[in-house]
Amino acid sequence: MNLRMSERRTSMLGALLATLGPISMSIYTPAMPELVQAFATTESMIKLTLSVYFGGFSVAQLIAGPMSDAFGRKKATLAFVGINLLGSLVCAFAPTVDWLVAGRLIQGIGASVGITVARAIVRDQFTGAEASRIMNLIGIMLAIGPAMAPTLGGLALAAFGWQAIFFLLIGFALIAIVAVIVFMRETTVPDRRRARPGPLVSAYGELIRDPRFVAAAIVLGGSVGALYAQSTMLSFILIDRVGMTPTAFGIGMLMQSGCYFSGSVCLKLTAAKLGGEGSVRVGLALCGIGALMIALSVHFIEPTYLSVMLPIAFSAFGTAFLTPHMTTTALHSFPHIAGSASAMMGFIQMAGGFLGGLAAALLGTPFIAFGVIIPVMLLTSVISYLWFQYSTRRLVLNSARTSGE
Repeated sequence: MNLRMSERRTSMLGALLATLGPISMSIYTPAMPELVQAFATTESMIKLTLSVYFGGFSVAQLIAGPMSDAFGRKKATLAFVGINLLGSLVCAFAPTVDWLVAGRLIQGIGASVGITVARAIVRDQFTGAEASRIMNLIGIMLAIGPAMAPTLGGLALAAFGWQAIFFLLIGFALIAIVAVIVFMRETTVPDRRRARPGPLVSAYGELIRDPRFVAAAIVLGGSVGALYAQSTMLSFILIDRVGMTPTAFGIGMLMQSGCYFSGSVCLKLTAAKLGGEGSVRVGLALCGIGALMIALSVHFIEPTYLSVMLPIAFSAFGTAFLTPHMTTTALHSFPHIAGSASAMMGFIQMAGGFLGGLAAALLGTPFIAFGVIIPVMLLTSVISYLWFQYSTRRLVLNSARTSGE
């Protein structure tokens, strides 16, 4: 039966599920340079463990979303979080780097359900300003987990070794499973036909044919995807090039997540005045400033902690401003396939992070890759928003002509 949850419960559950993916990724980054030594492997192979996580996360969302439409949000969530738990166990006891790569792939597949279902349960129950408010609250809480994760990962690494990081992820997955069983209500009417190939392809075809949805998703794919992509580079830049310890790196990453958190709080205070579109424009302007600062600093300044992280602070603050409205706008027209729409949006975001990380690996030098790839991704968001506005104007004009006839 379809039961409505309160705003607070929806926000808390949504935040817990949405943080599953980012925490599984970011808690691990301080250990990446040490894992090169631990497994007697190459830097490229350790980067691959993050890339396959992105790949599994992004592609599996295309399955997780329809599964939540077909079998219900709760059942799909429990199944995929169980897969994430299995991946963490494989990583914790990995005897070789090949097993570590496999475990990270399984982790990513399992974590894919988190952000997909988090958005879907909001769309199932709320619309308009109410939905944007909940998405912003999720964003505020979403900033806290990934903010603390690298710090916690760095401390666990220093105290107990790299395996401790994956034991923490095992604990987090168990907490998520218990929370879903105890607190989550089913928010949709399951329709098993959604899992069949025909309706599945039809749903994604409907989404891809909608230019406003695609443009909005690419806005998020460029901005949020940049946050994911740069995680494949920052540990090597700040630890190997700047000379920070893994623990210091974990603490230093608080600037990125702290600025995202600050941006979410500022948005909460100014949303009524700025409006949805105004908030997006402010966010994109800050992302543009961050892109310019990154490009200039990499080419003209010897890297320091501030020269690397200050531009990231601008873009993270801006991303927090644009995410809630672009998310609710993109999902608004698809209540009948909310899970699939959320999955496609998440796929595009994570695909952006995956492709950015892959491009960084091909460029070879993390610092140079950072100065090229991240600005390109952020500027892609700005251009896609112009496309979104153009598509919106065309839709309004076409509606006016139809009503006039």
